[in-house]
Amino acid sequence: MVEIFKVGHFTIYLFGITIALGMIVGSLVMLKEGKRKGISTDKLMDLLIYTLVISVIGARLFYILVFNLEYYLNNPKAIFAIREGGLSIQGGLIFGIMFALWYTKKNNLNFWKIADTFAPGIIIGQAIGRIGCDVFGIPMSEQYFWGIKINNQLLHPTQIYEAILDLLLFMYLWRIRNKIKYNGEIFIKYIIGFSIIRGIVEFFRFNPIVFGPFTVAHVTSLVIIIIALLVNKYIKKDKIQEGKQNNRGSNSSLLEYIIIGLIGVVGVWFYYYIH
Repeated sequence: MVEIFKVGHFTIYLFGITIALGMIVGSLVMLKEGKRKGISTDKLMDLLIYTLVISVIGARLFYILVFNLEYYLNNPKAIFAIREGGLSIQGGLIFGIMFALWYTKKNNLNFWKIADTFAPGIIIGQAIGRIGCDVFGIPMSEQYFWGIKINNQLLHPTQIYEAILDLLLFMYLWRIRNKIKYNGEIFIKYIIGFSIIRGIVEFFRFNPIVFGPFTVAHVTSLVIIIIALLVNKYIKKDKIQEGKQNNRGSNSSLLEYIIIGLIGVVGVWFYYYIH
């Protein structure tokens, strides 16, 4: 991991900083969208905090169980060494969604309306957090100028691939957020969009192979897409007007898109500068 500075014996890593920034920016986006939809800020913040904690735990558990179980069985103390890496975004999403379903039902909240509120914030948070990730891609077959040289090998900068695609997905969701026809539409599009992005980027990364060129992350993405399509077909029924009633507020401003563009430009510059 890229070390930024130390506070006594405690080391601050780049990945930790970008994850924290992603959480902050994502939370601000979520609160802005919640205000537009007329959802209580207090309720959103409670759910956000709990879901973040559960998602981190879920991301760790999923990584241990699916990606490197043998290693952690032989090194049980390493299970708690989260600062050394080993989190699965897909695992975090699965556990976070399961918790949010339970929490919203318990507190009599509309899960799909809140899921639409969270979706843009989640994907922009992922984009920012990915910039600091230290999981590089496979060696390049050609000497492309955007490759990143690590240990005398020119590797695919998969962090940047995913960050840019995540930002593009965010801009799409942000643009259509007040044009939805039913609650859950934005969230389903986020889930499918991110799963496609993860599948694309996976071709340039090392991960356990399931069959052919396809990894465990490809299989997970495919399963998530299939489930999302089935759920979308279900929630779309009889919810058209319900979604339309939540489409209040102004369209996205040019300034917002300029800010997103700057995040992308600065993120790419910083990535290459730091490495």
